[in-house]
Amino acid sequence: MQRIEKVAVLGAGVMGAGIAAHLANAGLQVLLLDVLPHEPDALEKKHGLTTHDPAVRNHIAATAVEKLKSAKPAPLFLPAYAKNIEIGNFEDDAGKLGTCDWIIEAVVENMAVKTALFQGKVVPHLKDSAILSSNTSGLSVNDMAAALPEPVRRRFLVTHFFNPPRYMRLLEIVPCRETDPEVVSFMAHFLQKRVGKGVVFAKDTPNFIANRIGTYAGAITMKHMLETGLTVEEVDAITGVPMARPKTATFALWDLVGLDTVLHVTENAFRSLVTDDEREVFRVPEHAAHMVQEGLLGKKVGKGYYCKEEREGKTVRYFYDYRSGSYRESAAPTFPSVQAAKGIDDPAERLRTLISGGDNASLFAWRVLRDTLIYAVKRIPEIADDVVNIDNAMKWGYNWELGPFEILDALGVPAFVKRAEVDGAGVPELLKKVERFYRREGAADSYYSIPDGDFRPVPTTPERVSLTVLKRSGGEIERSSGASIVDLGDGIFCLEFHSKMNTIGPDILSMMHKAVQRAERDGAGLVVGNQGTLFSAGANLMLLATAIAEGDYDEIALTVKSFQKGMMALKYSKIPVVAAPHNLALGGACETCLHADAINAYAETYMGLVEIGVGLLPAGGGTKEMALRAMKLAEENEADVAPFIFKHFQQIGMAKVSTSAAELYGLGYLRHGDTVTMGMDRLIHDAKLKALALAANYRPGAPETDLKAPGRSVAASMKVQLWNLEQGGYISEYDHYLAATIADVITGGDVPGGTRITEEYLLELEREAFLKLCGQKKTLERIQHMLKKGKALRN
Repeated sequence: MQRIEKVAVLGAGVMGAGIAAHLANAGLQVLLLDVLPHEPDALEKKHGLTTHDPAVRNHIAATAVEKLKSAKPAPLFLPAYAKNIEIGNFEDDAGKLGTCDWIIEAVVENMAVKTALFQGKVVPHLKDSAILSSNTSGLSVNDMAAALPEPVRRRFLVTHFFNPPRYMRLLEIVPCRETDPEVVSFMAHFLQKRVGKGVVFAKDTPNFIANRIGTYAGAITMKHMLETGLTVEEVDAITGVPMARPKTATFALWDLVGLDTVLHVTENAFRSLVTDDEREVFRVPEHAAHMVQEGLLGKKVGKGYYCKEEREGKTVRYFYDYRSGSYRESAAPTFPSVQAAKGIDDPAERLRTLISGGDNASLFAWRVLRDTLIYAVKRIPEIADDVVNIDNAMKWGYNWELGPFEILDALGVPAFVKRAEVDGAGVPELLKKVERFYRREGAADSYYSIPDGDFRPVPTTPERVSLTVLKRSGGEIERSSGASIVDLGDGIFCLEFHSKMNTIGPDILSMMHKAVQRAERDGAGLVVGNQGTLFSAGANLMLLATAIAEGDYDEIALTVKSFQKGMMALKYSKIPVVAAPHNLALGGACETCLHADAINAYAETYMGLVEIGVGLLPAGGGTKEMALRAMKLAEENEADVAPFIFKHFQQIGMAKVSTSAAELYGLGYLRHGDTVTMGMDRLIHDAKLKALALAANYRPGAPETDLKAPGRSVAASMKVQLWNLEQGGYISEYDHYLAATIADVITGGDVPGGTRITEEYLLELEREAFLKLCGQKKTLERIQHMLKKGKALRN
């Protein structure tokens, strides 16, 4: 049976080091190799080192690993994971490749360099079962394979990671003509399950799938901008969220990637696509080439299509005026069609609204979409065999909310064709024959297979649980405006949130009780999870702000008590409850997870109790739960409770949010037995398995009644630290007040240390403190600022 446990990454540049880091995140042992330096650096010379010393010979890989530990955004889930990476160089350590199960090449994008490395350093040391791949972003896999012995070609393919490897879900697999299909299948499964990637299958064409379509989309946007005279920031106002793309839109994205990199990919497309009917679109405009020559490369140098400067204590933003070749102060452009589209959550409806607006922005968006979608249609079967691979590539590689063929369905294929023909655009014959590209009905999704002229099931596996498909095929047991109960099969039910940003309000709390009752009556366990863009942003702040403004404190008290009852219902249900958080899980969402029997988190989970940012404290049992965990840790270790309670107090007081699921263990949010899933597609499936495992020997708990309160003396120590922080200017007076309130609650109130208290008593302290803070003017200011600006106010 093929297994991969040790991987060699050849090349310790930004991409190679990033790949090594993410493979280390996946628990693999990694060998990172690079070339020998020409000479020691200044520090090494100072210490008398020469090119004969290992520290010098391994300098490039060693420096890359050190940078991984502190880089932002972090390539590693935890800095400690760097210990999984062994360093070396091609000259001294090529023999170690014989111990590796997979060797991935990530050196400079130069065919001669890559093939020389394969022939001179890799092939002589490969074991018979090892898989060899290249991380090329567009060089021909067959041309590379020609430099390899025939047996190696059967185990050779392209595995193209997108940058940064940890955060970008897409991985393109491109086999050569001789690649064994079983190797392709194995690598796809391994990369999906172990490394957490969204895999698409591409063909040996320049720039493969995502960069081929993505580069065209950027180039056609540039073409229409130059033709219409819109400014850079006007284009970005249109081509971001309103067009169901990331907020970085077009030119802010290029600044982020680096204009030199963007132009390199674009020039490669122009040079390579000699038979492409739209090759001229890829020709680099003069102003962009001039920007690269002038060093205006984007964020990495502080200037690109945008730049900032401090002026009179304020940050002033500028954009590049391609007509004059100079910078102009930002004008924050607005368009009626863009404003109308922005407020719409559904991406399909947002697009329809944008392109039907009738203003300049609407017309620009239509032209860009029209040309991009037609181009994507014409690329089948050249770059991929089906629409699914292209759609997934654009969603996972460029973070589009909808892929090109999903957009065609959203706009309506016949309506799109009619409007494009009015423009005189060359509409492919295929589009005139197809009503839609997807059928989403019944127990399976299907897509239109262009070679067959018929619909086929969208490829899936048993591990890919789709709540949408389950609900559509009769699995939805009950539904409200904010949540549903879904039957996952085998006696496991799922409580799914689907409110705006999955915020938790009365409707979700009501459904929470119903879900527990249903699972207790008819099932074996409950999963709390969803497949939205985030697990949950926490409690519904808008409802709270309204109640505070109206002075309805009785209603607030009832809501807080209801929230606490919901959490306790999860914690002390008669069946196991497993939370499956992903991406954001803040405030009340974190509290929901803390009250589950177990957590199965997606690797990219950013969880924390952040209520202090809106002038409150966790009152859905979060403060109580962290107090309980500190007390239990002290008891288990026969130690003083103070260090444990201090740690949890600081996390709440600083609104600490994890930067990965792995970090949640150190924060005390994940415990022994909790697990992390690398692939988002598997999250609900893995949580279901955990619920089934717990159900086999489940013993329900009961509320705690004999707890030793840390007491007022520990709270006093916390308050001394707060006073020092305020005096030093590190926190505001109101921060001090809020944190002191949290200190009183988490230590068990104004009682001597060791006083016997109950879990319910701690919940009462939470409620009382929460209501007190709701009555503070500065708390309302913080809540309103968060609702309006989306970030915390430090008043």
